[in-house]
Amino acid sequence: MSELILPKRVYYTIFAILLLCTYLTWQLAYFDLGPLNTVAALGIAVFKSVLVVLFFMHAKYSTRLTWVVGIAGVFWLGILLALTMGDYLTRGWVN
Repeated sequence: MSELILPKRVYYTIFAILLLCTYLTWQLAYFDLGPLNTVAALGIAVFKSVLVVLFFMHAKYSTRLTWVVGIAGVFWLGILLALTMGDYLTRGWVN
């Protein structure tokens, strides 16, 4: 098996982007966007996790089977979250 060797510049660039996104998340906590605070923070977190998976875990350069397993994992997570939210939102809450 041959491994793809990326230049260090790519890793440093991705690391700088991750640091920038962390700084944006920190600064976002000081603004009152109402319910959009959570959406914006989760959006940044998803972007960061995609960068980590693609570049640091080398999924971008992996085989199709790796992509299928990754997509199946995200799909399964979506099913679990949908079922959990379906249960949570249909409960009768007592005040």
